Amino acid sequence: MGRHRTPADSLADLSVLTVRERKQLSVKDATSDVEQFAEPGRRESLSQSLLTWYADTRRDLPWRHGCDPYAIWVSEIMLQQTQVKTVIPYYHRWLEKFPTLEALASTDLQQVLKAWEGLGYYSRARNLHQAAQEIRQRHGGIFPTQLNDVLALPGIGRTTAGGILSAAFNQPVAILDGNVKRVLARLVALPVPPAKATKQLWQLSEVLLNREHPREFNQALMDLGATVCTPKNPDCPNCPWSSHCQAYNLGIQSQLPMRETSPPLPHKTIGVAVIWNEQSQILIDRRRAEGLLGGLWEFPGGKIECGETVEECIKREIQEELGIDIEVGERLITIDHAYSHFRVTLTVHHCRHLSGLPQPIECDEIRWVTLDEIDQFPFPKANSQIIAALRENS
Repeated sequence: MGRHRTPADSLADLSVLTVRERKQLSVKDATSDVEQFAEPGRRESLSQSLLTWYADTRRDLPWRHGCDPYAIWVSEIMLQQTQVKTVIPYYHRWLEKFPTLEALASTDLQQVLKAWEGLGYYSRARNLHQAAQEIRQRHGGIFPTQLNDVLALPGIGRTTAGGILSAAFNQPVAILDGNVKRVLARLVALPVPPAKATKQLWQLSEVLLNREHPREFNQALMDLGATVCTPKNPDCPNCPWSSHCQAYNLGIQSQLPMRETSPPLPHKTIGVAVIWNEQSQILIDRRRAEGLLGGLWEFPGGKIECGETVEECIKREIQEELGIDIEVGERLITIDHAYSHFRVTLTVHHCRHLSGLPQPIECDEIRWVTLDEIDQFPFPKANSQIIAALRENS
């Protein structure tokens, strides 16, 4: 009878298995690996070495200068899917414009979106605004301290709630953002993609959390992933966990975390109209509040159908969306832009309004504006390139 295969066998063999074979390993292996890190002595060693490392190397980030839950909440939302270096100037400008939760709750959504302009994933800004209003209504304008109350707010999931409660109130609530997933996956040499072991990774984050110093521990864990345990070329010799890290000890740290094969991003081709009237004004429209880029302004247009020219597409889309007739003129600019789940190519043409009163058939609002007035409105990043081209062209 053959010997029963153990999780340790799976880990030891991981470096020589093919990608396909590794994906076939059981998530039960990951569960067993979590259990070995729950041993008190090992857990204490990991915690103390990480906190000592953090005390010497911690990043000086503006949201770490205090414990204001509002400021920390704003930073946590901005940092979702966005790098620290990109967030910092937005964070400073945001707090200058909306210094308190009450200031944000009292502000018009269009001003909120304008302040967020260029940061992407605009649902985050809409959720911040909505959540601020809910906190004012349900919690007297005071950021809640109970986990369930925080999780009930728009745009706040388990990791974001843990980040806020630990940083602002020193509550022992675990986190599991992208950086932390990578650190933990390497620590246990996770034999499956993290998405297939989310439960086990949360268990490991809970097990390792230092409950006396949760604020410092969670910040240290994020710093470790951001500065040492990086996606490529991790700096293992300077990692406080290298002696415990099973991926490092197996020599497979650069192969982990495992990734699932992603299909190629769909590509859409869009015809876009810059419509001028006789007063040298441009027609812009505001997207519906729900969905991608909700509430932002844009130059109207739509997807080019099979067999259609760009000019035919633009005329058809403007008639369907706004109910007016236009003359399509010369091309202004072509823009390639990538979103998280698809890519677009925008072909933009100057157009002249011929007849009809514009109607918001497929949008929430329309306006005629001059090029000087256009900066008052929040636009998606790709549309900002159109504005720049218009200014250069003029």
